[in-house]
Amino acid sequence: MSVDVPEQAGVAPRQYSRAAVLAVWAAAAVPMGLLAWVVAPALAGSGSGDRHTIPALVAALTAGLVWQCVLVVVLVAVEQRSLRWRVVREALWLRAPTDTAGRRGGRMWWWVPVFVAGYAVLQLLPLGFPAPAGHDLNALLTSPGGREVLSGNWGLFALVVVMLLFTTVLGEELLFRGLLLPRMRGAFGRADWIVNGILTGLYHLHQPWSIPRSLLAHTLLFAYPTRRFRSAWLGIAVHSASSVVIAALFLTLVLR
Repeated sequence: MSVDVPEQAGVAPRQYSRAAVLAVWAAAAVPMGLLAWVVAPALAGSGSGDRHTIPALVAALTAGLVWQCVLVVVLVAVEQRSLRWRVVREALWLRAPTDTAGRRGGRMWWWVPVFVAGYAVLQLLPLGFPAPAGHDLNALLTSPGGREVLSGNWGLFALVVVMLLFTTVLGEELLFRGLLLPRMRGAFGRADWIVNGILTGLYHLHQPWSIPRSLLAHTLLFAYPTRRFRSAWLGIAVHSASSVVIAALFLTLVLR
């Protein structure tokens, strides 16, 4: 009989009710929507152009992602009554991938490039719909105005890197794959990873045009490997691959 030893390092993650899952989802999604559609335009001012719009949007979204990290820390501290790394690691599945026989790490890490390749293919599919002008951050940063704003702007580049870090390691992935997914089996059974991916896709109220693509990516390429190998590092690693590419692209624009 196999024993799940890691979860004995602290209090075993409690299972959330459906209402609790939706509450955590709303605590992440609603602030991001408000920050993108209300706060960022207010910070930028009307008719301010890319020079003000881009920093305002990056700062607003970064604040929302940092809030998600704070939310994870608070919920884990209340549940586990400890923030020691040994406890946090198991509570958030920040451990090496584990197969059904209890073996950890090793060849299972080779699944990461497989899912990364799948994510790359997904980016080529014609999914989603056009974004409203002035709200698609990727389009803004790569536009002529965005390239001008980024040129030599190391402060903005540093903020973009922080935003990407909290998207894939400390915020979005940590909340949805590290906190929520291990606590959804009681409410959703074996469909927990499917519901998790759907909720993460629908969380993108700050960029709703990306929801169709996000639904597929977060369900099949982030949530599934995380549940299959009981390791949030799988989702984090696959999602981080795109962040590395984006950061490299922005770095070339800063250096111009």
